Amino acid sequence: MSSIWGILLNIVVFALMFSSNLYNVIGPHESYSGPHDTFVTPSSYAFWIWTVIHFLLFCMIIYQFTDRGKAIIIDRIQYRFAVLGVLNTAFIWLTLREYYIAAFIMVLLVAGAVSQIYFIINSYTEECSLATELFVHLPFSLYHGWTVVLTVLALFEAFGVNADKHPVPGIWSKIFVFLAFLFLESTAAGYAFATASGDPAGAAVISWALFCIYLHQTDPFIKWSAFAFFILSLFAVIKAVYSSFRAGRSILHDEERAPLIAPATE
Repeated sequence: MSSIWGILLNIVVFALMFSSNLYNVIGPHESYSGPHDTFVTPSSYAFWIWTVIHFLLFCMIIYQFTDRGKAIIIDRIQYRFAVLGVLNTAFIWLTLREYYIAAFIMVLLVAGAVSQIYFIINSYTEECSLATELFVHLPFSLYHGWTVVLTVLALFEAFGVNADKHPVPGIWSKIFVFLAFLFLESTAAGYAFATASGDPAGAAVISWALFCIYLHQTDPFIKWSAFAFFILSLFAVIKAVYSSFRAGRSILHDEERAPLIAPATE
C-alpha cells in the first residue's frame, strides 16, 4: 500500500467512523444501543468508551505521520483499519434502522476485523515506544473488548425480548441473560489472565459494561447478577494490573499474548 494513499484512506475512514458514532449519540433515537431496550442494555455511561476510543484513534491518525507510526499503522495494519471502519459504520446504520439480525451478523464481521488488527499489533516484534503503546495498542485493546460487549448487545437485540414492551423478564430470559453475563466475565478473565501481564485494558471495558448494565436494569435478578459479575471481572482487572507492574511489563502490550478471537489467516 502506498504510504500517501494509506494515510489518506485512514483519515477518510476515521472521519466516517466518528461521524456515524456521533450521529448515534445525537440522532433522533432514545437509546445509544438501539431504538429499544433489552435485558442486557447498559446505561448510556457505557458508551462513553466510544469517546475514549475515538480520541485515541484520532491520535493514531496523527501518529501515522511519524516513522514509528508508519511502520506499524501503514506497513503492518495496512488496509485493515479501513475495512474495520466501513464494517463498524454499517453495523451502526443497521442497528439504528432496526435490521437487528443483519446488525448481529455485521458485528461478528467487526469482531473479526478488530481481532485481526489486535493480533497483528500484539505480534509486532519491534521495540514499542510510549506513543505506540498509547496510540496503537491501547485503542485496539479497548476496541477489541468493546466489540465483545457489542456482540452480546446485538445478539439480544436480534433474538431477545423487547424490554420496553415486556418489562418483566421470564425464566428463559433470565437464564440467557445470566449466561451472557457469565460469558462477559469469563472473557474479561481471559483478557486478564491470558499471560503473566494479560490485557487489563480489554478486561476493563467489559467490567465497565457490566457495571453499566447493573445501573440500567431494574429486575432484581438481572441487576444483581450484573453487579456480581462486575465484581468478579473487576478482581481480574486489578490482579492483571498488579501482576503487570510487579513483573515490570507493559499493561498494554505483551508479545506473548494472542487475541481471544483468532483472525483468519491470509
